[in-house]
Amino acid sequence: MEAECANFEIARMARLLEVSRSGYYAWLHRLENPADAKVARNDLEAKILSIHRESNGTYGAPRITAELHDRGEVISKNSVATRMRDLGIEGISPRSFKVKTTTADPKACYPSDLVERDFDKGYLNAVLTSDITYLRVGEGFAYLCAIRDEHSGRVLGYSVDRHMRTSLVIEALQQAISLRGDDIQGAIFHTDRGSQFTDRRVVELREQNGIIRSMGKTGSCYDHATAESFWSIFKHEYFYRHVFEGMSELRAGIRSYMDFYNHKRRYSKIGNVSPVGYELTLLESAKAA
Repeated sequence: MEAECANFEIARMARLLEVSRSGYYAWLHRLENPADAKVARNDLEAKILSIHRESNGTYGAPRITAELHDRGEVISKNSVATRMRDLGIEGISPRSFKVKTTTADPKACYPSDLVERDFDKGYLNAVLTSDITYLRVGEGFAYLCAIRDEHSGRVLGYSVDRHMRTSLVIEALQQAISLRGDDIQGAIFHTDRGSQFTDRRVVELREQNGIIRSMGKTGSCYDHATAESFWSIFKHEYFYRHVFEGMSELRAGIRSYMDFYNHKRRYSKIGNVSPVGYELTLLESAKAA
């Protein structure tokens, strides 16, 4: 365009080449003012490093780009990826894994699978999933139970202790019930066939609050895929990167991560916003309707 500007109008060349006039003039300005370009590049790299640090080193180019857009920057994901390579930083890509923590009760009565691997029904409080995973702490192990809304991805309740007893599930479920209130009535509570989830006390708590039971098949990770995916995110983004000597450290760390996950971490499935931010947007839309 610069070579042909004497022969053709900038506006026409921009239209034919499918580029913006402002982009061309910005490039020309940087070409003519290299000092300004260096300042702008340094400023951008500082922002990228800051966002990466705020995410505890977990964000890759897509989430950093989304955060920059929210801060008023006009930049592509590829440009951010290039800057990140230059800076020697990268995000964390959770890998899938399968750990057996499920012990079925042979005497239990199992409900049908009401989800059939279609976890997101398109609205809140439709499907809640729960699972238990183990965590190494000092010389032993701890166990973490979490309950998530499969539409927003928000963690509604969680509990961690040295044991895998039913009380672990009850505590997490009570938190979810307290958070959602009457909106939880009619929600599907989908789990594996672990004995903690078939326990009479969990069944009664669910029935008292109008929550519907659903369970996948024994040994089928696909029937419980999103719960396994969440554990992969939690462990690779946070747990594997820290050493916990005792339960007080672990509880504080999990509380910090859950707060980050719910309120700050951008979730690609819902448009690269946080679960709580997404739910607030839905609430505002419902009020405006």
